[in-house]
Amino acid sequence: MSAIEIKGMPVAQAIRAELQTEIEKLKSMGYIPKLSVILVGNDPGSVWYAQSKVKIGEKLGICVELKEFAGDIDEDILLNYIKEQNEDDSVNGILVELPLPKHIDKTKVMNAIWHLKDVDGVTAVNRGYILGGQEKLALVPATPLSCIELIERSGISLKGKKVTLVGRGDTVGRPLAALLISRDATVTVCHTRTRDLAEECRNAEIIIAAAGRKHLITADMVSQGAVVIDAGINELEDGSFTGDVDYDAVKEKASAITPVPGGVGSLTTTIIMCNTVRALKLQKGIG
Repeated sequence: MSAIEIKGMPVAQAIRAELQTEIEKLKSMGYIPKLSVILVGNDPGSVWYAQSKVKIGEKLGICVELKEFAGDIDEDILLNYIKEQNEDDSVNGILVELPLPKHIDKTKVMNAIWHLKDVDGVTAVNRGYILGGQEKLALVPATPLSCIELIERSGISLKGKKVTLVGRGDTVGRPLAALLISRDATVTVCHTRTRDLAEECRNAEIIIAAAGRKHLITADMVSQGAVVIDAGINELEDGSFTGDVDYDAVKEKASAITPVPGGVGSLTTTIIMCNTVRALKLQKGIG
């Protein structure tokens, strides 16, 4: 029996409907959420993601302002622009599209963003809140929160569940582990040095793959009836994309599974919009 497919778009649409109600309420109070998106260079993926934020923001009633810089921009010019956005009271969120050109210090740029405008949850302050179990004070990174939303909105409880998280990266793995722990899951974090990855996965009731390795999770690594969330994205030679999970094989053993594309990635831009509204409320002291 094939697994139930957990698609991202229906969840995204449900969240957007809730968000629109919240935005209308804010507008009635005189507030219009505004997101500043910064694009450096012309990486095709970054251009697409930046433009998608503009389109979704427009549909929701969020003002999304896209600022484009040439790939050879001086780092100080970029930092000065971020400083201006930090100081602009009309701007509620700031997001710098990645990757950045090699001559720019990514860590310095990310931490130049005021943490209350850091809608992608990349600053040390927001990471610290998340890892310290103070999620209510943080703006949470989009991909980890997308994983949580897909699980919880599918009616799957995390409380007490054995979760194997494959990947310990700063972007997804580490913050996601903290979010899972705060929801009372029993979490095992695996990585390239894990001795028996297959066994750790077989012990899990929920597997979350976020390693960035094509088809790393195979059917023999999945227990019958497990839930499998694929947060990986890998480009194939023909330009198409696949996840970290061998979808066709694993879906025959899992009880529920997310596709790639069409799963976790379908939700991330919506989460950025949620974070923009949340940032506004944090900045203005709105409960």
